[in-house]
Amino acid sequence: MDTRILKPTQEGIQLACEIISAGDVVAIPTETVYGLFADATKADACANIFKAKDRPQDNPLIVHISDYEMWQDTVAEIPEDAMKLAEAFWPGPLTIILKKKEIIPDEVTAGIDTVGIRMPSHPVVLEIISRTRLPLAGPSANRSGRPSPTDAQTVFNDMDGRIPLVLDGGECNIGVESTVVSLAGEQPILFRPGF
Repeated sequence: MDTRILKPTQEGIQLACEIISAGDVVAIPTETVYGLFADATKADACANIFKAKDRPQDNPLIVHISDYEMWQDTVAEIPEDAMKLAEAFWPGPLTIILKKKEIIPDEVTAGIDTVGIRMPSHPVVLEIISRTRLPLAGPSANRSGRPSPTDAQTVFNDMDGRIPLVLDGGECNIGVESTVVSLAGEQPILFRPGF
């Protein structure tokens, strides 16, 4: 497989949308780090993420959305506390774990009944999610065990021959993964402190 690096021009974004809609993976910048994105509603597409990363199947993927309607489509219920957090920190580097709907396959969540949802603030990934109207599973765009990449060349060095496209949106602003909090149970749980 030849891996291309393109700038996120309208042509590059359109190609990324086509690749994702066809069930494959694209590396896209977010405000935190670069991510490997695929259709979160398709088990086969998400399997391509695990293959590209050499990621263990028991490690769940975070799902990225572009609006609150998409959030309602992916989770069973949005508690008041979750909505308050979202209104305070979205779009931005916060992942909120809630009970999932069946639209999200078990391959995304490692077989558990919850899913982490994030609304990123980077304009490139937001545009791609909005255009495809797909929630996108997206872990960091590195081989498992390696540092999370903050620039396109690092992604390319790690993913050359493993994915078809890297969108080069420059350096990520934050460079640290999102904070992850679960509101799926009776008490909130902080799983990962991030930015």
